[in-house]
Amino acid sequence: MKRVRTTATAVIAAAALLLAGCGGSDGESDSKTFEFWSFANINQKADVDVYTKAHPDVRVKLTEVGSTTETAQALTAALAGGKVPDLVLIQADDLPKFMQSPDNFVDLTTLGANDIKGNYLDWVMAQSTTKDGKIIGVPTDVGGLAVAYRTDLFKAAGLPTDRDEVAKLWPTWDEFINVGKQYVQKTGKPFVDNTPTSVFFQAVNQGSQRYYSADRKLDYDNEQVKAAFDVTLKAFDAGISAKQGSFSSGWTAAMKKGDYAVVCSPSWMLSQMKTNAPETNGKWDIATIPGGSGNWGGSFLAIPKRAKNAKAAWNYISEMQSPKGQLDHFLMQGSLPTTPSVYTDPQLVGKTDPFFSNAPIGKIYTQSVLGIKPFYFGPQDGPIGTEFLNTLTSVEQGKVNPANAWDTALTNVKNAVRE
Repeated sequence: MKRVRTTATAVIAAAALLLAGCGGSDGESDSKTFEFWSFANINQKADVDVYTKAHPDVRVKLTEVGSTTETAQALTAALAGGKVPDLVLIQADDLPKFMQSPDNFVDLTTLGANDIKGNYLDWVMAQSTTKDGKIIGVPTDVGGLAVAYRTDLFKAAGLPTDRDEVAKLWPTWDEFINVGKQYVQKTGKPFVDNTPTSVFFQAVNQGSQRYYSADRKLDYDNEQVKAAFDVTLKAFDAGISAKQGSFSSGWTAAMKKGDYAVVCSPSWMLSQMKTNAPETNGKWDIATIPGGSGNWGGSFLAIPKRAKNAKAAWNYISEMQSPKGQLDHFLMQGSLPTTPSVYTDPQLVGKTDPFFSNAPIGKIYTQSVLGIKPFYFGPQDGPIGTEFLNTLTSVEQGKVNPANAWDTALTNVKNAVRE
């Protein structure tokens, strides 16, 4: 899920939900009705409809709270003493904050999570598992990485358009930058939408460490983060960026007009590209990301400790997030499964998208997440990542000198995490 700036809507959403009442029950109920809090604009209703059609005696009260940030804030307020939902969707970037207080949630091993945890990618399951083995959430999806590129614009620039040939152009980020230079020299137009998101936030999610060390201590100025930061500055210096911030109105308008040829796109971004630029249908294709693997995004389903209908919520999780459930969800909506047993399923491998020149999106994106080196997600990951991105965006906007960018970023991060 994309990062969304917090607004006053979060406060309003939390207040409205809390007005429903306080308290809850530590025990389970036999009720077949449960309340589910989700993000807006990701169509959880489709999953709920599938489930209730299969179980007509079950009623699910779905509330789309708002953005991922707003949902997390509403949950934080509810956990502090308000009425909690029976089931809640938590973005992967927000999960570490809730993992600091695991007693606020049902340990899903008490409901059967130990029997199914082997169905999921180990490095994803580790994010919702405490040191003493409690499981707080079950993963719903991951955000494998790849590159979306305009075949018509590549052809006009004299570059290959076949996705396998394109992938061979950029096995590394340095070679990706060189291709960008060739494109700019040939066309006089920018190559990539922006460098903070399309380079830094892809590269920083490809290593074996991000902002914490393996022993779960803050370590955001390590060599791997610095390398991702430096290659982003190199891409900016190469003059290949359209300087259009991801998800902005300018980004959308430029995408429609073909003002850039490349978007480094996690799997969940594909649907946004289709929504934002429908007139480019069939002009895009998908190629392997430089470096070959990586992940940005994903979410988890969790059950707050005071949920009244924990068993009903667990029944939903165990069915809808089974390997079959995740495969069905991918085929219906495109969310990348976290269950590797389906990665060789003919339906997934054969899944293509006509918007992206019938690229085998299932095959490309699952290969991306299979090659990941796992790293620890900590409670300050979100704020740290935001400050690095903000600094690099300021570089693109001419507000920060590239020579001072790393030191500026470290100062901003230090202030944000209040070390």
